[in-house]
Amino acid sequence: MLTTTRSVRKRLDLTRPVPMGLVRECLEIALQAPTGGNAQGWHWIVVTDAARRKAIGDYYGRSWRRYYDSESSAGNLFQDDPARSVAQRRVSDSAAYLADRMGEVPVLVMACITVPGGLPEGNQAGLWGSLLPAAWSYMLAARARGLGTAWTTLHLAYEGEIAELLGIPGDVRQGVLVPTAYYTGETFRPASRQPLDEVLHLDHW
Repeated sequence: MLTTTRSVRKRLDLTRPVPMGLVRECLEIALQAPTGGNAQGWHWIVVTDAARRKAIGDYYGRSWRRYYDSESSAGNLFQDDPARSVAQRRVSDSAAYLADRMGEVPVLVMACITVPGGLPEGNQAGLWGSLLPAAWSYMLAARARGLGTAWTTLHLAYEGEIAELLGIPGDVRQGVLVPTAYYTGETFRPASRQPLDEVLHLDHW
């Protein structure tokens, strides 16, 4: 399961409803993830209302279009490496497909965390490390139950607008938006990755 939980974009079933009970099962598992100081400051917003999903999708689409034209977009990376550039174009193509349809995905799950006093200065790994593992656990649980997901953060360009739309308090920050739907097809396999020895450092860099 760990090696075949892929970002599902083109193969999300946009027409099949997802039972809330199934989403709750996945979130119950997510709550078993580690959290700094056992603070459990996470909050989960599950959006199924059609109008709110469309509004979030519109914000996401706006952000996607800016990102797509930037040098850091997936399709513009590794252009000097023919093998990797082909994979990057596939990623960009599927991301564009999802961006055009984000508001149609049956369930949008937003992982948030309480941040009293605002975001800390400097390295924020401790803060987000208390939320993002739980979001990944949710995605793994969804995979085990026939649901596809994708890790997305482009909505954060409109974090304030989405917070107002959903009534999110000012001391709660959004971490990731996870579109969730049944997936079509069963051909998930381990992804092509850099060899371990290219990124492994023993005792020193």
